[in-house]
Amino acid sequence: MQIATVDYQHPQAGELFTYSLRTTGFAVLINHPLNWELIQQIYHEWLDFFRSEDKYRYVVSSERKGGLFPTSLSETAKGATTKDLKEFFHIFPSGIYPDEVSDAALYYYQQAFELAKQLLGWIQTYTPSYIQQQYHEPLPNMIEGAESLLRVLRYTPVDTQDEYIRAAAHEDINLITILPAATASGLQVKNTEGEWFDVPVEANSLIINIGDMLQEASGHYYPSTTHRVIKHQGHSIDKERISMPFFLQPRAEVVLSQRYTAGQYHAERMKELKVIQDGKILI
Repeated sequence: MQIATVDYQHPQAGELFTYSLRTTGFAVLINHPLNWELIQQIYHEWLDFFRSEDKYRYVVSSERKGGLFPTSLSETAKGATTKDLKEFFHIFPSGIYPDEVSDAALYYYQQAFELAKQLLGWIQTYTPSYIQQQYHEPLPNMIEGAESLLRVLRYTPVDTQDEYIRAAAHEDINLITILPAATASGLQVKNTEGEWFDVPVEANSLIINIGDMLQEASGHYYPSTTHRVIKHQGHSIDKERISMPFFLQPRAEVVLSQRYTAGQYHAERMKELKVIQDGKILI
């Protein structure tokens, strides 16, 4: 599987980027405008936060938006029987936010959102007209007025030399996901023959992938590719892994297809992921 690494500054970046998404569901961006030092600051201070007991002050509940999902509330991938061994914090502009960290993640949220609108614009521009006609509104418009989700994610220590699946095979739910290179390798994608491939990772790179909602809106023209996170065999020093996916969500009323609005699709998937508490969706 040939996932393209695209220079954001290249004159044909939008076309090359969109072609990679079309053929693999993934693309890697380098020389992008997001601040790499800011990303590293977030990784460092949030790792300290996850290692502390203070995090339990912010456990998610049905009464407030966002918060900590400890390992006991982690997702169960569709078709899987056990929860992923990870913990994460959901950040929304209108949600709760820890006092123990700086506002760096909130600043990054705004940076990433502006980039996301541009990337959706690229996809819109380089989508064939017969597919564009299926969109009920331009792709960048779909996220206006919506609160996308920034997740700061810690894969907790794994005391084994063997290969270990940290996040079971799954597809993302949203339109697109922006993922800065994590603190350790391990992201893999599955091709149509069922083979797993490592996603190219280098410092100061962004990994972007198609989510189910864009797959639905494009009539499966853009594939929501199955992926997972593993700890490679022999990586004994790879005890923890911090990553920060930004999930671009459309407004709930956006029509994806004749079958779904974005809100209907999201609710259906949350039930599958088993992230409902007291009858209320937590994500």
